[in-house]
Amino acid sequence: MRYPNLFSPFKLGHLTLRNRVCSTAHAEVYAEPGGLPGDRYIRYYEEKAKGGLALAVCGGSSPVSIDSPQGWWKSVNLSTDKVIDPLSRLAEAMHRHGAYIMIQATHMGRRSAWHGEHWPHLMSPSGVREPVHRGNAKTIEVEEIKRIIQDFVLAARRVKAAGMDGMEVSAAHQQLIDQFWSPRTNFRTDEWGGSLENRMRFGREVLEAVRAEVGRDFVVGLRMCGDEFHDDGLDHETLKEIAQAMAGTGLIDYISVVGSGADTHNTIANCMPPMALPPEPFVHLAAGIKSAIDIPLMHAQSIRDPNQAERILNNGWVDLVGMTRAHIADPHFVTKIRDGKEDQIKQCVGANYCIDRQYNGLDVLCVQNAATSREATMPHQIKPTTGARRKVVVVGAGPAGLEAARVARERGHDVVLFDKNDAVGGQILLAAKAPQREQMAGIVRWFDLETKRLGVDRRLGMRVTADEVMAEQPDIVVLATGGRPHLKQVPAWGADEGLVVSSWDILSGKVEPGKNVLVYDSISTHAGFGVADFLASRGSLVEIVTPDVKVADDVGGTTFPIFYRRMHALGIIPTPNYWLDRVYREGDKLIAVIKSEYTEALEERAVDQVVVENGTVPNDEIYWELKDRSANKGQTDVRALFASEPQPALQQQLGGGKFLLYRVGDCISQHNIHGAIYDALRLVKDF
Repeated sequence: MRYPNLFSPFKLGHLTLRNRVCSTAHAEVYAEPGGLPGDRYIRYYEEKAKGGLALAVCGGSSPVSIDSPQGWWKSVNLSTDKVIDPLSRLAEAMHRHGAYIMIQATHMGRRSAWHGEHWPHLMSPSGVREPVHRGNAKTIEVEEIKRIIQDFVLAARRVKAAGMDGMEVSAAHQQLIDQFWSPRTNFRTDEWGGSLENRMRFGREVLEAVRAEVGRDFVVGLRMCGDEFHDDGLDHETLKEIAQAMAGTGLIDYISVVGSGADTHNTIANCMPPMALPPEPFVHLAAGIKSAIDIPLMHAQSIRDPNQAERILNNGWVDLVGMTRAHIADPHFVTKIRDGKEDQIKQCVGANYCIDRQYNGLDVLCVQNAATSREATMPHQIKPTTGARRKVVVVGAGPAGLEAARVARERGHDVVLFDKNDAVGGQILLAAKAPQREQMAGIVRWFDLETKRLGVDRRLGMRVTADEVMAEQPDIVVLATGGRPHLKQVPAWGADEGLVVSSWDILSGKVEPGKNVLVYDSISTHAGFGVADFLASRGSLVEIVTPDVKVADDVGGTTFPIFYRRMHALGIIPTPNYWLDRVYREGDKLIAVIKSEYTEALEERAVDQVVVENGTVPNDEIYWELKDRSANKGQTDVRALFASEPQPALQQQLGGGKFLLYRVGDCISQHNIHGAIYDALRLVKDF
């Protein structure tokens, strides 16, 4: 009874939801060719149903029309009857576990890329181009408006025929309906433009036609934003007026509110708020719209823990809480709350690895949960082995080593975990020292609690040797010793002479920040900008140099805008398209020589400090000491690994000093947190 509001049933249209927790629409990038949900798609949602949520709205931005492209983000294609059968299998899977399932339907209008599937001519109310996707668009004609309204009807017919519970019409993120609403994109002078009443006409006619098709035993929702955050766009008061008008039609069963428009790079960062933004940053906009309507309101933006959700519900700000990324991190979120196991929840930290991948056209994955969307091959819940109990020694307590130790212990093995540091976490602890990235430490917190709860024999503060590993008489050794800064790739940088320092040196406090600093970032992920931000926040004058086309080039669409806000606010000087050629000392200054990628012209910078972020090289010394002693010569069978099958060497008879040796994570080569955890899970799950 700690969460009475969260677990209270709720009437939504003709449905009675078992609790107030929902997973809201997002682009999963899982659909198979043709935009059809396959086994992976169905298993991903079914796991959430098993985990206790009440309602999932799948298929973010699923197009109703053939000229609204879906190929590059692999959304569900609602413009074809072929979608009925796979959606029916999805509905059956969800209903089997007591959850309801809806799908979001839309026409993207200008919000897409034309140079892809079918090469369509995109359209918007007045032919205005969309900045993010460079969506050049024609002005939509009245005949096309009527045809798209009918496409919504046909999509609703297919969704209902599949046995799904409802359809959510999207008028958020600057898709076609809210392109009509917004004075930023609608300059028409006919019946579809001008007054707010006219600008709402298209959306209202879509809802009228859909409701006429599906009747009352089918939930129809509307998703909209709470404020476009543009001077020439829709403000909160106008959107309250729109919400009131749409709710007043009696055509919809609920409104789902998101906080921001999304037609510029900067506003995209608001839509799926990363850890740099405060928790539930736009719940006030949802509450404002709720005050103007008399139908249920759903809201999802950075609501990640049960106390947050309960407070929001208790205050009456919303009726249903969307906890979408929370369920990507842990699809068993609800049952763990119900069973009093809150400390076992793998809580979303807001890293936005999931949605940043989606913005690159890649499948949605969780930075800390390698089983999400891999349910066919990777377990969310580890089952004990039915075979021999083994002695497993894990060396290194970063993400790869922690996952290896956790999974091996869940399997029932005797696990010893060594690490040279006094605390677990490895490189994540450094990442969490960067400004706006502190919540990364939440990943470590979960592993810390779980390895303690499971009884892993943790021996921290020990730089273990090969002989000490052998003294444990292991059956299996998993090396997760990570990497170290790669400063010696270019001798002219002067690492041996102390002319450059690593980002690790700065973030760990080993080296004090200089007054005038050049940060050289050859990797263009979070680390380079993180250390630049760390330095500038402490008063250093910082220039960040990268050979890539822009600073933080490999950081996703919801994260790099946060970095750029910081960069401009702190006066960090960005210098893309330059290599660090060499560093030398001249008097009391360091001279950093940088070379243009395109002209090879050299420039010099006189600075107090040069910080290099050049990734890592493996800490593999102990591997080479143990390799020849091992029964498998340290080899992982990659065919079995990639097929998610047990390692053939596990069938060997061990004993007599024989052991198997494996490596995971950065001690092989640099990957990322997700890659390290996935390495460990897919290997150790079959020990």
